[in-house]
Amino acid sequence: MTEMDPKDLLQQFASDNYAGICPEAWSASEAANHGHATAYGDDPWTARASDAFRELFETDCEVFFVFNGTAANSLALASLCQSYHGVICCDSAHIETDECGAPEFFSNGSKLLVAQSAEGKLTPASIRELATKRQDIHYPKPRVVTITQSTETGRVYTLAELGAISDECKAHGLYLHMDGARFANACASLGCSPAEVTWKSGVDVLCFGGTKNGMAVGEAVLFFDRRLAADFDYRCKQAGQLASKMRFLAAPWVGMLESGAWLRNAAHANHCARHFAAQVSSIRGIRLAAPVEANAAFLLAPEEILNPVRERGWRFYTFIGGAARFMFSWDTDPARVDALCRDLKECAAQAHFQQLGMDT
Repeated sequence: MTEMDPKDLLQQFASDNYAGICPEAWSASEAANHGHATAYGDDPWTARASDAFRELFETDCEVFFVFNGTAANSLALASLCQSYHGVICCDSAHIETDECGAPEFFSNGSKLLVAQSAEGKLTPASIRELATKRQDIHYPKPRVVTITQSTETGRVYTLAELGAISDECKAHGLYLHMDGARFANACASLGCSPAEVTWKSGVDVLCFGGTKNGMAVGEAVLFFDRRLAADFDYRCKQAGQLASKMRFLAAPWVGMLESGAWLRNAAHANHCARHFAAQVSSIRGIRLAAPVEANAAFLLAPEEILNPVRERGWRFYTFIGGAARFMFSWDTDPARVDALCRDLKECAAQAHFQQLGMDT
């Protein structure tokens, strides 16, 4: 067996998917691993997790468990659409940029209607523009608006923004879907209850992310209007998302929700992102591309700074708007954040001195 290089085990900031499983999710999974349980979701763990969601969201929602976010979003949108419908989304939305056409595939062809946004947020105006752009039979009929909370650009929709979007959706007869891959981070940022951020603000369907919040695998799809969940179990089965040993998708949620770890994990990740931003904002040659509102920080810096940082072993992505993205997770070590900030500062200083030498 090839031994792991200790350097490969160091915390990185390219993605919150890099993190392991939090203790609460791990212990609940271990507890579910004793004895036998009925398959395909007819087990006590799945029932307990579903009830925990209903208690957390203060409503009798319909709950389904799937393996990943691609399936959660794609199947949820497909349940709201016919093949001739359109889904209004932001140009940086995950369903537009990173789902390999899965939403279109599972809906048998529903078209994504894309709004441009520098901040990664939809607005009532952008929704209205796409909803009313064309209303003839030759163009897909808008049916759903999907927003990401928190967004791919690290921003968070406020309750006022959610309410305004919901009102616009209602004005045009559109459902409102929320991609909540980092929903917990948004709740921690806003200091609001999950109910306030979803159905009380007009959201019809939520995909609640567990993977980025401390679980190994698994997302929950919540229908706040049970009528919209008709036959969703059949969609899950057809798409290969009906787990035979469902208790191992559900049990980690029991550990996360009943202990409150889902919110603590998110609050810690958000805190680390703010701590990082506070340190790097004063470094010459580096500036924040956007306010830090959740667990992501985007930096604008020249390659003369970023490349030496990479050479020191740090991993991060550079994509949306050319900014370097740094993600923080439930287990982020503040000392590791400080080490990254020191290297950024040193590399920035070296780039500055080299530039002065070139100029002279």
